[in-house]
Amino acid sequence: MRVSALLLVTLRDDPAEAEIPSHKLLLRGGYIRRVASGIYAYLPLMWRVLRKVSAIVRQEMDAAGALETLLPQLQPAELWQRSGRWSGYTAGEGIMFHLQDRQDRELGLGPTHEEVITALAADLLRSYRQLPVNLYQIQTKFRDEIRPRFGLMRGREFIMKDAYSFHASAEDLGRGYAAMDQAYRRIFSRCGLQAVAVQADSGAIGGSASQEFMVTAEAGEDLILSSADGSYAANQERAESLPAEPVPLESVTAAEVETPGQTSIDALVEAQGWHGSQLIKVILLVARFEQGRQQALLISLRGDQQLNEVKLANWLNQQHGQAWGALLGIEPLEAKHLAAEHVPAFGYLGPDLSDAVLQGSNKLESSFLRLGDPTALDLPLFICGANRPNVHRIAASWSEPGMASPQRVELRAALPGDRCCHDPSQQLQARRGIEVGHIFQLGLKYSEALGATFANEQGQDAPLWMGCYGIGVSRLAQAAVEQHHDSAGMVWPVPIAPFEVVIVIASSKEAQQVELAESLYGQLQQAGVDVLLDDRNERAGVKFKDAELIGIPWRLVVGRGAANGQVELVERCSGEKQEGPHQDLVAQLLETLQHQRQGL
Repeated sequence: MRVSALLLVTLRDDPAEAEIPSHKLLLRGGYIRRVASGIYAYLPLMWRVLRKVSAIVRQEMDAAGALETLLPQLQPAELWQRSGRWSGYTAGEGIMFHLQDRQDRELGLGPTHEEVITALAADLLRSYRQLPVNLYQIQTKFRDEIRPRFGLMRGREFIMKDAYSFHASAEDLGRGYAAMDQAYRRIFSRCGLQAVAVQADSGAIGGSASQEFMVTAEAGEDLILSSADGSYAANQERAESLPAEPVPLESVTAAEVETPGQTSIDALVEAQGWHGSQLIKVILLVARFEQGRQQALLISLRGDQQLNEVKLANWLNQQHGQAWGALLGIEPLEAKHLAAEHVPAFGYLGPDLSDAVLQGSNKLESSFLRLGDPTALDLPLFICGANRPNVHRIAASWSEPGMASPQRVELRAALPGDRCCHDPSQQLQARRGIEVGHIFQLGLKYSEALGATFANEQGQDAPLWMGCYGIGVSRLAQAAVEQHHDSAGMVWPVPIAPFEVVIVIASSKEAQQVELAESLYGQLQQAGVDVLLDDRNERAGVKFKDAELIGIPWRLVVGRGAANGQVELVERCSGEKQEGPHQDLVAQLLETLQHQRQGL
């Protein structure tokens, strides 16, 4: 390919819309262009990258025995209603784009395909002799993100590989899951990415076992917590830890203390000299359910801990989802939702806050669902708000009159510095990560809901055991840039680079330089190298800057030494330069590329 024919349009300045390095560089390098919020066009350079990523994914999935298919993007609501996910995905802040056709039938643009593939399996898989089977696809998915950002990291339209496996037993599902785990590790390694496998929450997909693959990068949206010995890693939503021991309240008489303007844990600690572990903080929330119920929540946490909303949502679904319908969302309980004569003193709430604040003309249930994390409930004495402005109580206890007893629920988030469960002598360490893959053991969730059964060896009908496995193809490409870039631009790993080598003619007006460059271009093409020839009539400095910006792994510079057959070979990632006869450097380059393509 010649640059003159590539439609290469680069930008010198960072676009205002871009926040993280990879987003800035992909826009500046002419890889993508924004069409609308969260919607991007993949320009020729980016499409070459995506094709290479997809080819690696296909090779590894095929090698693992999976079969490629293509499923419809438009999905009937009826399938999602049968699985119980339609309302959760479409109501309130649901992420599914949905519509009605001209016959008033409801449809959704697929963010994922569990329902469709399970319905097909119910029709196609009749006997244990057909199992196991793994079907995968690579196609565009759609999600109505509340706040699209970071380019391809959180878009409303994206390319994804999703696979779905069907098994006759839980044991066989475990084997299939392990095979996908290994295939994913090979995929990320071949793409030149440093990826970490972490325990994860299953979220709206559901199921039992769940594992994410994270590309470590400072701009990652997810927090990875891991042990120093490398034996434990999980995202913060899923991580478990041992909390620090609280500092006890000793020889303290129960009393009320004036705390004017001290509405946060940090303010109280600074002003009063208390320790965060001696305080109880109260969080008021509203949980909205599919059947219309709006349940007020009163959460009690130890003051030095944070609420894990994923744990809270999972508990609510498990305990009340069957009776109240699927959880649609959790949001703060605001004063405007409460009876005017009972608005509580936010910032001074105690765990004994009266249900009277919920009475009045609103849609909320008339009493709190009171939940307490064990770190809070295990405090014999504590400090808490007095439910009126500028006052806190010290030496309060759960046993005193009027103190309602919350349900004991593990709700705290694991934090950096917490002790590891497997080895309390170690502490959890934190780093940021970008999720590029997620694998699940779904179990029987979808097969039971959609009636996908098979005849087992005993001739009896049994539900299919299922797994699902996703890779964000377009997200992976941007994550590679986030992990591999410098101040000059992108630094693509060879296996997924749009081109492996760029030949730069220092002066297109010098016939000898042009002649040698053309000869090298043909030679590399014959050798099967993805090579780009910068044949533009531009200054050498402009060409060098563009080559560094777009991140081609190797650069051959044909300059003044062309008359003597001398060229310069530059490695993008290290900046190392070599000068010498073109025959020697090309031979060396071909040998190096052979190893780099294999991830060696």
